[in-house]
Amino acid sequence: MKKKVLAVTLGLVLAISVSACKKKEQQPVPKASTPIQGHDITMTKTEVKVVVPDSVKGKWSAVKIIVEDKMAKKSQEFTVNLNSDLKIPDSNLRVSVGEFLPNFRMDVGTITSMSNEPNNPAVGIKVYEGDKEIFKGWLYAKFPDIHPFEHPKYGLALKEGVK
Repeated sequence: MKKKVLAVTLGLVLAISVSACKKKEQQPVPKASTPIQGHDITMTKTEVKVVVPDSVKGKWSAVKIIVEDKMAKKSQEFTVNLNSDLKIPDSNLRVSVGEFLPNFRMDVGTITSMSNEPNNPAVGIKVYEGDKEIFKGWLYAKFPDIHPFEHPKYGLALKEGVK
């Protein structure tokens, strides 16, 4: 009799465990959220807008970019006009230079410059290998290791803006 009760009990425990596991698998996965100061904020990918303030527009004409050839252990400086391209010599890389922000600032959904003073200079770039875009981001003069362009042979760094 004890064996029958034990067998039935084990059977019920097993059935309940399987049922509970199936219910867990069927539950939807919650959205990723980050608690900030007692608030639960859901993080979503939004398009970031670049806003060049009137105090900055037209005040800067170019940037100085340092191209490092990692294999040859040589660097070369190029002055590149804003909204134009730099073809890296002896390579199939092309750097498309966008907006220059002398005092880079990023808020939710907006990238801008806090002033026309070069306190935190940054330039938006796209890098193409042949016709394929391999990098889109910002080069920072004072913080070159933040989201850097990574390539096995070449490195890029912003030296400064040109008025």
